[in-house]
Amino acid sequence: MRLDSRIPTAAALVVALSLGPAAAQPGRQPASAVGTVFNDANANGVRDPGEKGLPGVRISNGRDVVRTDAGGRYRLPIDGDTIIFLIKPRGWMSPLGADNLPRFYYIHKPAGSPPLRCKGIDPTGPLPGSVDFPLRRHAEPTRFRAFFLADIHIGRQEDLNYYAHDLVEELAGGDAALAVSLGDLVGGDPSLFGDASRVTGLIGIPWYTAIGNHDLNDDAKTDELSDETFERYFGPTYYSFDYGPVHFLVLDNINWTADQDWGYTADFGPRQLEFVRNDLAAVPQNQLVVVAMHIPLFDIDDRGQLYRLLEKRPNVFTISGHHHTQQHRFIGRDNGWNGAKPLHHLVNVAACGSWWTGAPDEVGIPHATMPDGAPNGYSIITFDNSRYSVQFKAARRPADYQMNIYAPEEITAADSQRTEVFVNVFAGSARSKVEMRLGRSGSWSRMDKVEAADPYYLLLKKMEQGPNRPPGKELPSPSASQHLWKAVLPKNPPPGTYLIFVRTTDMFGRTYCARRAITIRPAVGPRPVRGSGRSIGDSLSSS
Repeated sequence: MRLDSRIPTAAALVVALSLGPAAAQPGRQPASAVGTVFNDANANGVRDPGEKGLPGVRISNGRDVVRTDAGGRYRLPIDGDTIIFLIKPRGWMSPLGADNLPRFYYIHKPAGSPPLRCKGIDPTGPLPGSVDFPLRRHAEPTRFRAFFLADIHIGRQEDLNYYAHDLVEELAGGDAALAVSLGDLVGGDPSLFGDASRVTGLIGIPWYTAIGNHDLNDDAKTDELSDETFERYFGPTYYSFDYGPVHFLVLDNINWTADQDWGYTADFGPRQLEFVRNDLAAVPQNQLVVVAMHIPLFDIDDRGQLYRLLEKRPNVFTISGHHHTQQHRFIGRDNGWNGAKPLHHLVNVAACGSWWTGAPDEVGIPHATMPDGAPNGYSIITFDNSRYSVQFKAARRPADYQMNIYAPEEITAADSQRTEVFVNVFAGSARSKVEMRLGRSGSWSRMDKVEAADPYYLLLKKMEQGPNRPPGKELPSPSASQHLWKAVLPKNPPPGTYLIFVRTTDMFGRTYCARRAITIRPAVGPRPVRGSGRSIGDSLSSS
């Protein structure tokens, strides 16, 4: 059985196949697929004598969802272009490929993919008599962590090197149980999936991926053919699985339309929504459901239909990428959500930041600051029964590097009450509390949340226009930051050098602190020279 030309047929088998009567009738297309889900006790990918079938495991064809019977058997309708996939139950794991990609699916494309610029699926031939799925027991605790990465954007060898050194080397030392890529693994060339997968696999844990608009076969004429290379490497473009007490839904919300200006529209489509309906029918009402996708929910044309399937559930968290910014959105009735409480949607930080642009640092990696002023990085999400908490992590920075303070280097005392201090709290939200004080004995005051371009990012852009512009690809235009706060300094402080202290408490109750030095000159004397405003303070966590 050939799922991926990179994988030898004798190793990393996704499905153990028994050729039976259905395979022995060339020219006849079976109306359904049958098979068994079994306990692969020796983890060799093949059903050996004594390895029992597993009852109650769910299998899907991308629309219908069925359960295996008492002997682990199932039957599903298929057509000539079907991916049959297993919905992994808690406490079990599918075989992993060489790149730590779970192999939970069987691709049925008897004729293979049509000719495309990037290779798709080889002809799979007639459907075997039994399409079997191995599972092995796997301990999954109630509390666990997962890495979420968005928009890695591998477009050339340099990008692959940046990704490996900037993120993967660090992630490989983490304690997460799994990772999820939120689309745009590559930057428009699906032939690079293999390279990107091999590097991502070095993290050393199972990882799942959503499809992004830059992951498509852009020479395809229809949406149905736009994901042939993605399917070759990763299988279905939408699916679900359980890990511990959490149900994960990974969705495809890119509809390729070659005649559109952007080449695609953003929607789920009726077949996928029917799968979601059938999938959720077997998920307990109070179980935490995590919905991962590439394009943010609030940009999706048919999001209302997905909302109807989710909004009666008390525990739902949604996450996406695509925007190359970081945003915590709380979706309510103004966006069509009718749930009892707003739906939390995280637009995840981009792994490539601003598409690997900006001046290179001391080891040659672009700083890649995103257009909203936040550094590139990833999210660490901790799950505990129906609860979750999100922690932003900047690439190659300490875990408590959570904000940047922008203020002049020096001012006069008379200017203090007109001097604005800006704080970019990288993972801040409308539910964050941000406070500032001047000096160790000053009083804390609330800062105001504003939606504006980060002045530090504007400074970076200005530096690119000067005669001594730094090397590297030019940064993109700034965007209005969703996590920026400002306040003015106290009136007429005594001259001296002070620390500006800032503390923030996020929506999960974690408090972080940062500080920055500023010099205040007497009102009489030479005009002070204003500095760049760059933060030189380190960031200290109080939790």
